[in-house]
Amino acid sequence: MHYITPDLCDAYPELVQVVEPMFANYGGRDSFGGQIVTIKCHEDNSLVKEQVDQPGQGRVLVVDGGGSLRRALLGDMLAEKAAKNGWEGIVVYGCIRDVDVIAQTHLGVQAIGSHPMKTDKRGIGDLNVAVTFGGVTFRPGDYVYADNNGIIVAPQALSMPE
Repeated sequence: MHYITPDLCDAYPELVQVVEPMFANYGGRDSFGGQIVTIKCHEDNSLVKEQVDQPGQGRVLVVDGGGSLRRALLGDMLAEKAAKNGWEGIVVYGCIRDVDVIAQTHLGVQAIGSHPMKTDKRGIGDLNVAVTFGGVTFRPGDYVYADNNGIIVAPQALSMPE
């Protein structure tokens, strides 16, 4: 499905919240959306690795990395695994790496930057808790939509207007 966030904002102004502009599109899909699964972690992508191993059809992984610019929470191997397992996309409030490979992967990926250093794996983080960044709270079960215009969140699934 192809989503156009300005059209969704126009059609559902009372439902959508717009994330502050700070994200760049890195994935092979420039538009994506789905039901939110959240991870809150800091410079440890153990939970990201666990989640991309799960079936992701219709879902988007929202990773609150605290905005850290010191480590990459997603790389090419995890992005490829997410795409293989049907995830619609991943939003990372933090950095990713392997951006050239991720750009060729059939997965939506938005992040605030790139960094070549991987994280430590300490098994620390929280799964499916409400996370807040960019002026918006992402709740598990809500919906997120992203394209080159930005990222929006809604409490229910939205359909593209005709």
